[in-house]
Amino acid sequence: MTKIGAFIPARYAATRFPAKLMQALGDKTVIRHTYENTVATGLFDEVYVVTDSEIIFNEITSNGGKAIMSKKEHESGSDRIAEAIEDLSIDIVVNVQGDEPFVKKEPLEQLIAVFKDDKVQVASLMQALTNSDLIADPNYVKVAVDKNSNALFFSRSVIPYARNTAIAITYYEHIGVYAFKKQALLDFTNWPMSPLEAAEKIECLRYLENGVAMKMVVTSYMGIEIDTPEDLIKAAKLLK
Repeated sequence: MTKIGAFIPARYAATRFPAKLMQALGDKTVIRHTYENTVATGLFDEVYVVTDSEIIFNEITSNGGKAIMSKKEHESGSDRIAEAIEDLSIDIVVNVQGDEPFVKKEPLEQLIAVFKDDKVQVASLMQALTNSDLIADPNYVKVAVDKNSNALFFSRSVIPYARNTAIAITYYEHIGVYAFKKQALLDFTNWPMSPLEAAEKIECLRYLENGVAMKMVVTSYMGIEIDTPEDLIKAAKLLK
């Protein structure tokens, strides 16, 4: 039987909004909302928060959750999870971002479903992006896909570029929720950072640069990602 685990990488010292995961959102912290909503989907055999912070570790475990302490010096959430799963019995690993407190079942279910095709090694979520300001915003990572919904490229630039304005283009935002076969994730961490990944600061480009196809799943909106204090205010309104 396929064993599926959700792992939530959780750094305390976020660059843009330090300690964001420990901010109060209603009567719980952001990280507790993320953890408990992930568990509530009922999709996973195991759910863990993987953190370098004793504060976050204690926040989860003292409220009945599961957490794993990891090293501080990881380059990415994927590296942090790879360290945690190396000795765990798990087949499919889902990386749920710690700053996504409104995790929903349906997008994660869609993501897991693509692994029924044995050829799929890595998958991720995307949503249609219609606001021209957001399409142009480098903080919104765009993805272009082929006819089989495999990623062709990820970029902070506008892709594709509308040289021919007569053609209707659907722009997609990459949502940073990933799923991997266990070995594919361990391979990722053994490869050096690739040139395009280093230039764009988008970790999944490492897979494409090493010739691993990445299946993209279209979903509706996942909620609000907490990157700034303004996002927290928006999330509080949504919670009400």
